[in-house]
Amino acid sequence: MGAAAAESSGDDEGPSRQEMFETISNERRRMVVHSLQRDGATDLRTLSRQVAAWENDTEPSAVSAQQRRRVYNALQQSHLPKMDDNAVVDYDHDRGTVEPTDSLEELTVFLEIVPEKEISWGTYYTLLGSVCLALCSAVALGVYPFVLFGMAPTALACSLLLLGSGLVHRYRSERLSLGTGDLPSEV
Repeated sequence: MGAAAAESSGDDEGPSRQEMFETISNERRRMVVHSLQRDGATDLRTLSRQVAAWENDTEPSAVSAQQRRRVYNALQQSHLPKMDDNAVVDYDHDRGTVEPTDSLEELTVFLEIVPEKEISWGTYYTLLGSVCLALCSAVALGVYPFVLFGMAPTALACSLLLLGSGLVHRYRSERLSLGTGDLPSEV
């Protein structure tokens, strides 16, 4: 673990919330996280070739020496030392190896930040539950025009809404998770 992380997070508690956000604030670092979660420990050369491939929308074997070198230098000089300091990876500069730490898994929680113009899934499900409860209550109490729908069709509609929402939520969560699938969520 890097010295800065040991100082800022107390004993050996892992990276702070700020360090986690700092780590995932950069697209290249998110690509590193994705690669390490997907493939595990690697060497800097292989990692830089993979990140360059994602950045250039090509296969690793088709990455030019210049593209790989540009990513290699940025990872070696900036990103990996920062990630090591934040205890997200173990980066051995001398050997050129990069290994995930236990803290790497915690980063997925920080990626579920709600975009600026959207509501959180928790708020969405609370609103959906409230609407379904109101509809079922209106039908049960005989409120016109809701009484015309009947309880069974209303309950079925609410169930289908919940199921559909759950499927969309699962799809979006898996798509945005680093370390799953072939490509990071940005690519």
